[in-house]
Amino acid sequence: MLKEGKNAPDFKLLANNRQSFTLKKFKGKNIVLFFYPKDNTPGCTVEACGFRDSFKEIEKSGAVILGISPDSVKSHENFINKFKLPFPLLADDEKQTCKDYGVWVEKSMYGKKYMGVARTTFIIDKKGKITKIFEKVKPQGHNAEVVEVLKELQ
Repeated sequence: MLKEGKNAPDFKLLANNRQSFTLKKFKGKNIVLFFYPKDNTPGCTVEACGFRDSFKEIEKSGAVILGISPDSVKSHENFINKFKLPFPLLADDEKQTCKDYGVWVEKSMYGKKYMGVARTTFIIDKKGKITKIFEKVKPQGHNAEVVEVLKELQ
């Protein structure tokens, strides 16, 4: 797992709009980078809609929001359209960025083990350093926690 104070690993991923995104593209801005397991599932929907509802406040703080999951670009397009999400969702279908950030982990449900995304949010500062890591995120109210950290970065 990455540590606060370290440089955030760069990536190159396609977004819902088929644009290619890299972390370097946002140098000079604070970034809310949230990793989530799956589009259109209850917890992920609550989390994404929370960020949607705080979008203007996050934007006013000078930050951008990027969501990453292993879902396809098409799945992200449907998720964004269904819930009117105003920020890009990036498709990490090879799971390399999830691995680079240490969020591709073994999980267990009903005694069955499988690999999946640990819901985690990284706040990355204008210089590309990780300033805050939220692990084992509880979707309800997470957006408010993020807004508070961003206020401290202004």
